[in-house]
Amino acid sequence: MAKNETVRLPPETRQDDENAFLALKAIAGYSPANPACSLAAVTARHDAMRAAEEVELRAQNALDAARDATIAAQWEHHNLILGVKDQVIAQFGADSDEVASLGLKKKSERKTTARRDKVPK
Repeated sequence: MAKNETVRLPPETRQDDENAFLALKAIAGYSPANPACSLAAVTARHDAMRAAEEVELRAQNALDAARDATIAAQWEHHNLILGVKDQVIAQFGADSDEVASLGLKKKSERKTTARRDKVPK
């Protein structure tokens, strides 16, 4: 038995289990002493595992679609805000208080760059 049954099985183990299940189905006359290990019980558990994997896949696909929709909405909003900032600068001027209220620097607050002397070679 596994020590920690809260982590996923490695892909190799899952493939080995799948191969063993397919081989078990091909064994003629399989009749275990433990009814929990009967072909019908194993098949039922296999079907339940497949159904659970399908539910997980659908949920993952829904999560991926929701994430994509959220990212698209965030970018649409961001691009709209950039347009709003441009419109405020155009309407009120680059040195207005309205520009500062949007979190932008006023033109007068920008530092001017000092001229640099060319260094002779």
